[in-house]
Amino acid sequence: MAEEKKYPMTLEGKKKLEEELETLKTSKRAEIIERIKIARGFGDLSENSEYESAKDEQSFVEGKIKTIEQMVNHAEIIDNGNVDADEIAVGKTVTFKELPDEEPETYTIVGAAEADPFSGKISNESPIAKGLVGCKLGQEVSIPTPGGNMKVKILEVK
Repeated sequence: MAEEKKYPMTLEGKKKLEEELETLKTSKRAEIIERIKIARGFGDLSENSEYESAKDEQSFVEGKIKTIEQMVNHAEIIDNGNVDADEIAVGKTVTFKELPDEEPETYTIVGAAEADPFSGKISNESPIAKGLVGCKLGQEVSIPTPGGNMKVKILEVK
């Protein structure tokens, strides 16, 4: 049997997924079941768009539940106890600036399951994170990205 995929994430990220899973299983499922029940009351199901829409949503939600359950069950909580304080690793926040003179940018490197670039959380699988993990404070690094190499200087690691 193949080894199950692990999902690296912070403890906070796992808790958020567990909360989302609970919401989907309890309230969202109940809402959809109610919508299906109401739509069935409209008669002929073959031309009932409300029924079709509710069934499609039910399918989507059940798929999402299955995906989140997989992530939660195979979560690998990030532990940076063995990592130097000035070394970049998953779970740490890094501030860097693109050379020669761009504005500093700050991101927290997280597992793909909790990535949210708009909140400053980038996936450990992203090109920038891959290029930064293992580097240290003060280092200048060339990061290969789809748009070409990006040269950065690491300003802060926490």
